[in-house]
Amino acid sequence: MEKIRKTDEEWRRQLSPEQYYVTRQKGTERAFTGRYWDTTEPGIYRCVGCGTALFASDTKFDAGCGWPSYFEPIDPARVREEIDTSHGMVRTEVLCNICDAHLGHVFPDGPPPTGLRYCINSLSMTFEPEQTPPAR
Repeated sequence: MEKIRKTDEEWRRQLSPEQYYVTRQKGTERAFTGRYWDTTEPGIYRCVGCGTALFASDTKFDAGCGWPSYFEPIDPARVREEIDTSHGMVRTEVLCNICDAHLGHVFPDGPPPTGLRYCINSLSMTFEPEQTPPAR
């Protein structure tokens, strides 16, 4: 997969100030405020920076934490994990492996089959609803 690299100015032009804060400055939206935390519609969640398909709705679950949560990415090669020691905590940060956008964090308290909870900011994604075939 080819990396997408842009200048800070290019990212600022492409993203809203809120999206820029989350994806480029490693920010976090407040719990229960993101547009996808309670979305149950079938579809694909894509990186807001580069459009890479990251998570499928059939891996999304209600973790009760206020952020969209998934038990696995569509393709593990599309996300990267790094140790995050900010705010006096040790967590595992999740980034888009294509454009390096900060997505959120992954925790070992999710459901089967993986036991993982990818806790992802809505501002770091776009949602592509599943296309249903037209009725005959």
